[in-house]
Amino acid sequence: MNTLTLSFSRRWLPALSGRQRLGATLLAALLAFAWLVPWLFDADPARQQLTRILQLPSLAEPLGTDHLGRSMLARLAAAVQLSFAMALLSVASAAVPGVILGVVAGWRGGWLDRVLGSLADACLALPGLLLVLLLVAIAPGNFWALYVGISLVLWIEYFRVVRARTRVLVTSPQLEASRLLGFGPFYLFHRHLWPELAPQVLTLAAFGAASAILAMAALGFVSVGLRPPTAELGLMMIELLPYYHEAPWAMAQPILVLFVLVLSLNLLAGGDPR
Repeated sequence: MNTLTLSFSRRWLPALSGRQRLGATLLAALLAFAWLVPWLFDADPARQQLTRILQLPSLAEPLGTDHLGRSMLARLAAAVQLSFAMALLSVASAAVPGVILGVVAGWRGGWLDRVLGSLADACLALPGLLLVLLLVAIAPGNFWALYVGISLVLWIEYFRVVRARTRVLVTSPQLEASRLLGFGPFYLFHRHLWPELAPQVLTLAAFGAASAILAMAALGFVSVGLRPPTAELGLMMIELLPYYHEAPWAMAQPILVLFVLVLSLNLLAGGDPR
């Protein structure tokens, strides 16, 4: 059983380099922080305590409080959870159709390839940030508007990369031999296509997750993303910006968390995509 599991993982997930392992370690540490804090530290990220405004870190509040007396520890944990959920949903929603349509277009070619390519080009004609802003304007402060907008922007990258690579792979002698032996499309995909596509797809996924997190933070920072009292990194930055003289440590915390989160994803994407 262990041998089968190891063989499966090696085929579907490429080996990690040292740089990628560092990124995975940083990301795991942030996720452990985000999910363990609510269990170990009983604090509501939205609870205001106006008698404890901008308190320094202490035993009661390890990271201090913000300008409304809210726990910075609880808010940062909630913000990491929200950012990771956005990244995961956006990447999954973009990667699955992007990979499927890219394989279909590259494999079948002909009019289907032209139609799908024209659809991707039409989506590229509208700047991604403008598309996200349009959806946010329709549903201001709505998480799902951000998610849909970012997903619609990201899927094109997967489609174009996978289509170009599939065009080359479908003409390989190995795939042609398996096809002549009567193996079905699923076997051909996981035996010949996916091992070659996986490093590139996972690299795009890591970069896409970082882009989704930065997009949400940027929109929150300019006050067109999620609305207070949501704990979101960009929104926390703009809320604490007027108090950077009184509490620079509070202002630095969401910036540092965003930096480490994006850095970990970029390190994960930093391996050799072959």
